[in-house]
Amino acid sequence: MLQALRRWWKYLGAAFSSKVEEKADPKIQIEQAIEEAKRQHELLSQQAAAVVGNQKQLELKLGRAIEEVEKLQGSARQALLMADQATRAGNTADAAQYENAAQSFAMKLVAEEASMKDLKGLHDQSITAAEAARKAVETNALNLQKQLAERSKLLSQLDNAKMQERMNSALKQMNELSPKGDVPSLAEVRDKIETRYAKALGESEIRTDSVGSKMMEVEKAQLDAEAASRLDALRVGLGLAPSATSQATSTVETGQAAGTTTAETPPQEQVREGGEA
Repeated sequence: MLQALRRWWKYLGAAFSSKVEEKADPKIQIEQAIEEAKRQHELLSQQAAAVVGNQKQLELKLGRAIEEVEKLQGSARQALLMADQATRAGNTADAAQYENAAQSFAMKLVAEEASMKDLKGLHDQSITAAEAARKAVETNALNLQKQLAERSKLLSQLDNAKMQERMNSALKQMNELSPKGDVPSLAEVRDKIETRYAKALGESEIRTDSVGSKMMEVEKAQLDAEAASRLDALRVGLGLAPSATSQATSTVETGQAAGTTTAETPPQEQVREGGEA
């Protein structure tokens, strides 16, 4: 049971991490990475400073040890010289004291030289460590500069990606047949207008081909004829046009005149004309 709970807890943690990683803003993640790199560089710089500081401290200690060794050597020499002088002067007591003093200086000199030797070994090691620390700081500084340059590049790419995503979204909305939103698209308006126009044309065609429309055409033609007849009557009344009786008389007279002319023509002329025809 406990093992199953642990597995379930780990699964929930992995799922939560996956969702967070999916929803995380890349810009914030970039800044987090840069801040972490700066923090690591600062820690490395502090450690390198401690190593270099230890080297400087060992240098100071080694310098003091060298000075102490030289001082003890000088003191031992001086004690030996003074003991030799006392011996030559026949002052054996002073000579013995100077010998004891020289022996003490020599013992301190041996101890100080051993300490100086140890300090020299530590100093050599600190020089190597300090050089390695300096190189590590320089290398990490170069890496940090590269990461800063990479940050600018990644931020530019992120901005380009966001603009491209917005452009793709806009193009998708334009290409959709029924886009979501409160504003209709031009395609919707065009379809609506074409539907109304086609419906109006259909109704007009149906009304035109119906019996009622034909009856209306007949009635309109009759009205046009009556209106024309009425206008002719008005023109006759106004003297703007000859009456129908005078037009008939004129037509009869013209016919009679044509018949008389035909009767008066000699047969020979008629035959000639017939031949010519």
